[in-house]
Amino acid sequence: MNGVTAQVISTERLDLLPLRVEDAEEMAEVLSDPALHAYIGGTPDDAQALRARYERMTAGSPDPAITWLNWVIRLRDEARLTGTVQATVSPAGEERIAEIAWVVGSPWQGRGIAKEAARGLVEWLGRQGVQVVVAHVHPEHEASAAVAAACGLAPTDIWHDGEVRWERTIG
Repeated sequence: MNGVTAQVISTERLDLLPLRVEDAEEMAEVLSDPALHAYIGGTPDDAQALRARYERMTAGSPDPAITWLNWVIRLRDEARLTGTVQATVSPAGEERIAEIAWVVGSPWQGRGIAKEAARGLVEWLGRQGVQVVVAHVHPEHEASAAVAAACGLAPTDIWHDGEVRWERTIG
């Protein structure tokens, strides 16, 4: 284990709450729009499938050198879950690298929630000793590219599974 544990992260409007299996019911509704899968493929999970996935995710990585960190995004004013952010932290030589991802349910898109949540996550990761943050963004997904840029990540010329690697060095 690399010593990083998900904690509550608060931003101006949001609380990023460590993922719990019990979040599956509400999150199944939040993530129910098939349009959310336009760039990543697949279809939305129902509550039962999401619960099973959350059980696997909260159990942690089978590799003790890798830490899976997952949060639900709670919009404080609405007291409502609106999406997720995640980070996979792993060693990279002498450094710690975090690969991040985010998704915000369709009804809450266009309100800056993904940018605020992802920026809060990246700032928190920096305080946890992560030196490099990476995200993979589909080249046609302008909204995700804007989120990555808002976090200080820049596109590289590295591709992975049809997506562009975005990267930021912290400190």
